[in-house]
Amino acid sequence: MMKKFFSFTLTLFFVQSALAIPEEQPAPFAKPNVIVIMADDLGFGDLSCYGADSFETPEIDKLAAGGIRFTNGYCSASTCTPTRYSLLTGTYAFRTPGTGIAPPNSPAVIDPDLFTLPDVMKKAGYATAVVGKWHLGLGSDAGPDWNGELKPGPLELGFDSCFLLPTTNDRVPQVYVQNHRVLNLDPKDPLWVGKMKPSEDHPTGITHRSTLKMDWSHGHNSTIHNGISRIGFYTGGHAARFRDEDLADK
Repeated sequence: MMKKFFSFTLTLFFVQSALAIPEEQPAPFAKPNVIVIMADDLGFGDLSCYGADSFETPEIDKLAAGGIRFTNGYCSASTCTPTRYSLLTGTYAFRTPGTGIAPPNSPAVIDPDLFTLPDVMKKAGYATAVVGKWHLGLGSDAGPDWNGELKPGPLELGFDSCFLLPTTNDRVPQVYVQNHRVLNLDPKDPLWVGKMKPSEDHPTGITHRSTLKMDWSHGHNSTIHNGISRIGFYTGGHAARFRDEDLADK
């Protein structure tokens, strides 16, 4: 299930830390490991356990059958960044400026001084990790340093480790971030991300439409990567770029 939804999910792992216990002492109550999977733009009618008949979701159905299936629930927002903000902070995103849909070069949206969900779990003795779509910005107010340390980020918000799509798979850059660095980035080929075309001849979905695997749509008409035009512009970092077809293997 994680492989199927990897490019669209934020997955949080909270694993009980192992402690050395003298043999003469009884083992403490074992806390359960906790995994939170947040799917992007998933409606209740998309799952067969909620009556969908266009396709089947057998693995999710097993979770529903063996756990709790909610029949009445509300989401703090209906889109990317603000929903993730609320999940991690426990507050409504609309009460904090700058929590709309984060652009590719967005600095960290969540203040590191806030007490977050991973902070709560660490205080309870858990090791914490986040994998998948982040889309909560990285770096200081000046924006992310794609060729240096991407701080503040998840590690400053209570996570022990992270492996991320920094924005979304339809929004530049198409790279992985592991902890504070872009994975496999060659310093001789620096990564540049921006709002405007880096040069007049920079290929986009509009100017090079015939090269696309799928036609561009509104907003998705900028830098072309892997035959798909994305939101935003970027150049360089070729060794670090992922192929969409390989996302499930990571």
